[in-house]
Amino acid sequence: MTNEQRRLRMLIITALFAAIIGVMAQITIPLPLVPITGQTLAIGLAATILGARYGTLSVILYVIIGAAGIPVFAEMKAGVSVLVGPTGGYLFSFIPTAFFIGWFLEKTSFTIKNALIANIIGMLITLTLGTVWLKVAASLSWTEAFAGGFTPFIIVGIIKAILASWIGILVRNRLISANLLLTVKSA
Repeated sequence: MTNEQRRLRMLIITALFAAIIGVMAQITIPLPLVPITGQTLAIGLAATILGARYGTLSVILYVIIGAAGIPVFAEMKAGVSVLVGPTGGYLFSFIPTAFFIGWFLEKTSFTIKNALIANIIGMLITLTLGTVWLKVAASLSWTEAFAGGFTPFIIVGIIKAILASWIGILVRNRLISANLLLTVKSA
């Protein structure tokens, strides 16, 4: 297989993960300010399986698709108005989150333990950036923003980090052994 064919395969897998993020975003538990969704699990899976480059590209593609009007954001929402609204900070935070998770795994090794560390830190990146944006966009106090945009997601976020780590490494190893995934050398 040529390098061009391998890159095309990775771009197809990247697009597939953007679609998976969009589907998982529809699994929601509504809360007053920000819903609990499956998209953060999908972000963790994309970055854990694909690494920094392609994991981040899948998230960027997801955000672009949603901004263009395809209803892939939580609760079948779409458009630039969602990105500049109270939950927009979470959507934008997915980009550095995916990059960090993939980068951390590439610099250490793709193990469940390292994936768990990366996904928990990634969860904190998402929650921190999203909460700051929520505070500003919704004109909330720090206490209100923290209570509505951070604390309700900690336990669920840890559970999703565990799932993304375990499932992500398992799927990644299987895709590599089936010669379906390009590997990035660990440092």
